Amino acid sequence: MAGRLNDNEVAQEMSKMVSFIKQEALEKAREVKIKADEEFNIEKAKIVRQETVAIEAFYQKKMKQAEVQRKIAQSNHVNKCRLKVLQARQQVLNELLAEARSRLVEISNDRSKYQTLLKDLILQSLYQLMEREVKVNCRQKDVDLVKEAIEQAKQAYEKEVGSSPHVVIDEANPLPEKSAGGVVVSAHEGRIRVSNTLETRLELLAEQMLPDIRILLFGPSENRKFYN
Repeated sequence: MAGRLNDNEVAQEMSKMVSFIKQEALEKAREVKIKADEEFNIEKAKIVRQETVAIEAFYQKKMKQAEVQRKIAQSNHVNKCRLKVLQARQQVLNELLAEARSRLVEISNDRSKYQTLLKDLILQSLYQLMEREVKVNCRQKDVDLVKEAIEQAKQAYEKEVGSSPHVVIDEANPLPEKSAGGVVVSAHEGRIRVSNTLETRLELLAEQMLPDIRILLFGPSENRKFYN
């Protein structure tokens, strides 16, 4: 019968079909492999980028933490040094005031100058009290000087105010002999008092002059931006 294939021809056709199918399969497999490789590389690159970003963020965080710790340590060190400087300066001021206190007793050695000082201290007290009856406490050894100073102060007071207060020395309650001197002036049975002892005057002076003393000894503060 015409058109029929013999066994050899059938085998050849089958071989061609198998070869074609195998070629198609190889090409399809190659395409799948290429696509899989591309997707793998894309996914790998994505993961690498993510991990790289995560690692960079981690180390950036660690670097910031280290910088913060460094600044804290530096600040603590600066504060400790500043505190030591302040303590040293305060020690100098304390020694200066202690030296001044120890030399207060020398003021009363010059009787003439000391009497003038007593007059000024009593007069200032009278101006502050503005009372008619006043008591003065002083050291026992200063009684004579204070009596004369009282009279001089009363004259100056009367000249300015127009009246003269009655001033007595409270000899029953003298200032301690270890006191450097000066007076305590009171009225209304001691309810109103003006302490003008030399120790008190030194404390007031130290308090008022402390900023100026600091500048004289240590110079202007580097941290101070404004001055009155």
